[in-house]
Amino acid sequence: MSRKVLLVDDDSELLSLLSAYLELEGFEVKQASDGISGAEMAVALAPDIVVLDVMMPGINGIQTLSRIRARSDVPVIMLTARGDDADRIMGLELGADDYVPKPCTPRELVARIRAILKRANNAASVLMDTVQAGPLTVMPQQRRAEISGEALNLTSTEFNLVWVLARHAGRIVSKELLSTEAMGRPLNRYDRSIDVHMSSIRQKLGQAANGASRIQTVYGRGYQLINE
Repeated sequence: MSRKVLLVDDDSELLSLLSAYLELEGFEVKQASDGISGAEMAVALAPDIVVLDVMMPGINGIQTLSRIRARSDVPVIMLTARGDDADRIMGLELGADDYVPKPCTPRELVARIRAILKRANNAASVLMDTVQAGPLTVMPQQRRAEISGEALNLTSTEFNLVWVLARHAGRIVSKELLSTEAMGRPLNRYDRSIDVHMSSIRQKLGQAANGASRIQTVYGRGYQLINE
């Protein structure tokens, strides 16, 4: 069964190029040329992943992502202008799973799409046992995580990061390992994606009984989930 990709971009030429390439790679492709219809289709069509351009007239990609996240946790890849860190960080903070700088090659985009879909499948099928780390429970089969019995509203990438941290609870996990296991790609020296995702995860996990963050930053080494 082919995986469904929703492309949202106002550039008709780019849409045609990416659609043709994705279809050759075995994906089913749907298109939207503006943010309003893109947000609606992301919910109504239930695609496996959304590729969303930031720079669109009217409702831009950031606003579109916000609308999608209000109603769906579908994985989202943002297409951002090369070097535009502000849009990347804002997109990640709003729940984007990854970003690809434009101009990008169709091959690079397909590689990112496959990485996100693969890691979601791996979490559900390779390590199926529930992981318990203090009040945190991670259930890969259901792709569900709870803190003290309350469900956490995590994006696909956030779930994978929590899953990796929970499996190594009490130990320092390097950003290199987090990038490889949770994001499906090697760590880029200047990539701040993990840091932004961790900031969001910290807020969602809340504080420990002593008021400290449940995720500690160990500078120069990585992150550590406090196992209490």
